[in-house]
Amino acid sequence: IKTHLAIAVFAIILFYPLVNNPIVFSVIVLLASVLPDIDSPFSKAGNNKVGRVVQVFAKHRGFIHSLTFCLAVSVFFSFFLTKIVFAFFLGYSLHLIADSFTKMGVTPFWPYSGQARGVINTGGVVEKGIFFVFVLVDIILVGVNLFKGM
Repeated sequence: IKTHLAIAVFAIILFYPLVNNPIVFSVIVLLASVLPDIDSPFSKAGNNKVGRVVQVFAKHRGFIHSLTFCLAVSVFFSFFLTKIVFAFFLGYSLHLIADSFTKMGVTPFWPYSGQARGVINTGGVVEKGIFFVFVLVDIILVGVNLFKGM
């Protein structure tokens, strides 16, 4: 969850000057960046009543971890909650992209079975390094933006 949040913060910093309501944008990106893990009982997102209900219908890194699902939810939001569509899509898709670099991978175009897999062990040294780099870059970008505002 930490790595997904660090990547989401990076995206928030990049898009922050371009959005109309940066606070709502930031909250939605952060929430959407961890939402796909609601299908895992071992995640903070999935270790609750709602998560347990979802897990009855979805296995971890199944259809909820797909661009198909992300697009379907985004289209649904586009009819009712247009102001959050981009933030939701950004956070959710960044989660899927990050997971596609892990050994477990994702099935991006579910129901088609083709998987996107990488070589990174979830929770391993490389992931911890990626987390550290994103946190460092996030801090630098925040500092640069604060300095420019002075």
